[in-house]
Amino acid sequence: LLSLPAGVWLDRVRKLPVYLSGELAVAAVAASVPLAWWLGWLSMPWLYAVGFVVGTVHTVAGSAAQIVLMQVVPRERLVEAHAKNALASSGAEVAGPGLAGLLIKLFGAPVALVVDAVLLVASAGILRGIHVTERRDAPPRAQFWPALVAGMRFVAGQRLLVTLAVLMGLWQMAHYAAITVQILFATRTLGLSEQQVGLCYMGVGIGTIAGSVFGRRLSHRFGPGPCLVAGYAVVGAGWLLAAAAPAGVVGMAAFAAMMMLFAGGAVFIFINFLALRQAVTPEPLLGRMTSTMRWLTLLAAGPGALFGGWLGEHVGLRATLAFAGATSLALVLLAWRLPLIRGLRRLPEPESPSDWLGMEADVRPT
Repeated sequence: LLSLPAGVWLDRVRKLPVYLSGELAVAAVAASVPLAWWLGWLSMPWLYAVGFVVGTVHTVAGSAAQIVLMQVVPRERLVEAHAKNALASSGAEVAGPGLAGLLIKLFGAPVALVVDAVLLVASAGILRGIHVTERRDAPPRAQFWPALVAGMRFVAGQRLLVTLAVLMGLWQMAHYAAITVQILFATRTLGLSEQQVGLCYMGVGIGTIAGSVFGRRLSHRFGPGPCLVAGYAVVGAGWLLAAAAPAGVVGMAAFAAMMMLFAGGAVFIFINFLALRQAVTPEPLLGRMTSTMRWLTLLAAGPGALFGGWLGEHVGLRATLAFAGATSLALVLLAWRLPLIRGLRRLPEPESPSDWLGMEADVRPT
């Protein structure tokens, strides 16, 4: 709902304060849940409001965070920066669920949310120590509509961005189809217990670490385009492996391998996808490009989840994972046939800002 307008706003303000404020806002709403519980005010409408605020903040501050990363590292090291960011996140993915479960068991869910809020405040404190210099060449008084249209025209005018949006949109469709049924698949089809599913999810952390370590090296050696395609292949292989696995111990091993391959392949995909779209975009348009690309690539997520659920119910849970795997491998063939992707051996240079910022004056509200 707010992603496209947020991009226009982000191109007019400093990104680091937005990122920092987002961390504090999420901390506040997280702390509001145990406070409301203690006061006897906690209700479903309260939780709906918390979810809306968190989603809105993620939309705006999440885009700002991606741009801040560009402001602290040179463009030629974007893949490395995103890989290190994924590596740092893998520690939270491994330790976070276990720590949350322990806190909930010992002290209850409200205390776990208080700890979450404290950690977010600490994150905001760390962000305050970052110093960045921003260029804002866009006219500060440019009207909203012309600025929004200029950003969308920029994305539509870049063959690389359009191609990435199509590829990532199709992959997100497969991704959301798979995650809709994967827990049911593990418990009902493979017969895994809750504890066994939890152990299999440790593969996410292992895969993220491996993808972060090797993704940067492979991208440097073979190029961001081929490494992106390799990510589709790795993820697709994991989904097909699980779809073909029998129940029992072999099924548990296959499900763990699927989680590991998904995490590693997803790192391959995203570190190159994010770096490519940022590298080709001039700084004054980063906010609008980021919000437009996020909106485009997630358009297929909802239909993918619905189709995955329908397929799992009417055909079978294995069929949903097989569909996801086949779609991801089909993207390998599609992307490799595109010279624009196959030939990407290094990050592209950004477009000239003046070629696109002047467009805002040519757009008139209707």
